[in-house]
Amino acid sequence: MPDKPSVLFVCVHNAGRSQMAAAYLTHLAGDRIEVRSAGSAPADQINPAVVAAMAEEGIDISAETPKILTAEAVQSSDVVITMGCGDACPYFPGKRYLDWQLDDPAGQGLDAVRPIRDEIRRRVEDLIGELKG
Repeated sequence: MPDKPSVLFVCVHNAGRSQMAAAYLTHLAGDRIEVRSAGSAPADQINPAVVAAMAEEGIDISAETPKILTAEAVQSSDVVITMGCGDACPYFPGKRYLDWQLDDPAGQGLDAVRPIRDEIRRRVEDLIGELKG
């Protein structure tokens, strides 16, 4: 793994899970890890309940916008973490792929988003430990 590993988080809409994961990784790892997120079918905006849930953690993602998944983003990442995008994620040999099974926060209220957020934080903390090891 290079001196500065890169991680790509992918979900369908890039409006919830992948945005929370990218925000946590950026917040917790700083500039030690390059962070990207994308969606196979990006939404028009970030889920407002997700923005509110992250704001409770002191992380502002209100200016983020969903981005389309590109082959280039996958190729330039060391670790690709999918969250329900299934076959829409391109596969490149030599990449480390992880699939995080997480509930989709789409259409959910803040009370339903909090446990998803907390599980994502736990997994991101574990990932940071693995990447530093």
